[in-house]
Amino acid sequence: MTPRGFTKPLYILPFDHRGSFQTKMFGWKGELSTEQTAEIAKAKQVIYDGFQKAIADGVEKEKSSILVDEQFGAAILRDAKAQGFHFAMAAEKSGQEEFDFQYGDDFAKHIEEFKPTFSKVLVRYNPGGDATLNREQAARLKRLSDYLQGAGQALFMFELLVPAEQEQLDHFLGDKTAYDLELRPELMVKALEELQAAGVEPDVWKIEGLDRREDCEKIVATARQGGRDNVSCIILGRGEDDAKVHEWLNTASGVDGFIGFAVGRTDFWDPLVNWRAGKNSRDEAVAEIARRYREFVDVFEAGKKA
Repeated sequence: MTPRGFTKPLYILPFDHRGSFQTKMFGWKGELSTEQTAEIAKAKQVIYDGFQKAIADGVEKEKSSILVDEQFGAAILRDAKAQGFHFAMAAEKSGQEEFDFQYGDDFAKHIEEFKPTFSKVLVRYNPGGDATLNREQAARLKRLSDYLQGAGQALFMFELLVPAEQEQLDHFLGDKTAYDLELRPELMVKALEELQAAGVEPDVWKIEGLDRREDCEKIVATARQGGRDNVSCIILGRGEDDAKVHEWLNTASGVDGFIGFAVGRTDFWDPLVNWRAGKNSRDEAVAEIARRYREFVDVFEAGKKA
């Protein structure tokens, strides 16, 4: 299959969190009731309203996007489509170490129903980990990749997480920061290469924050090797604080091939928690989410100009 790619600016507000949202934001376990599902959907609507306010306040619509799940965000997906927003839709089952489809063999029907701009997967893939698991994941991902290229229903967005294997972490005496700086970038390059060799062809790679410009450059070079000239990368926030996210945005924005970001929890988590605790109003939560999103856009665009 010929890689397609996406090269326009892309600033994503992701709130496709499901398992973590249910347990950490709401403190609920097990199967949800209809009322609980509606309560989570209501909270996600606050985030979506913040996104819309940011655009109303001046963030360019063509550069903006949301990422949300069908389970709690079906109404939002439909509205985003009606309003002509770029939007990405999660295809993976939430809260699993191993990638699998949220809706099993029916994954294509759900993509065709909503027709998102991007079909997104989150995948934990460490080249130094379980080789059998990696092959099995790659086979499922190739199935989605082939479908998206053949059907043309959506572009393919791939969120790559490379969690440390215990042996790798032990090498750094348990220091995750050292692992992130010294080994993870190398493993990410190798993961891209292995997935490409397995026939997995994303249009956009979502990449965990990188501290060094040269590591960002290596990731882009790998993503675009072999004629994949229009494949691009975006940086993700990993729920870090504002200062760290600003660092990552500044680093990535100066590298050709990094077209934007996906920053979610750093944007919406505190405003939502405060709203649910009665510390601020719904309007205040919406306004704060919009302000934070605009701030990340401004940081990335300033870095691009610099």
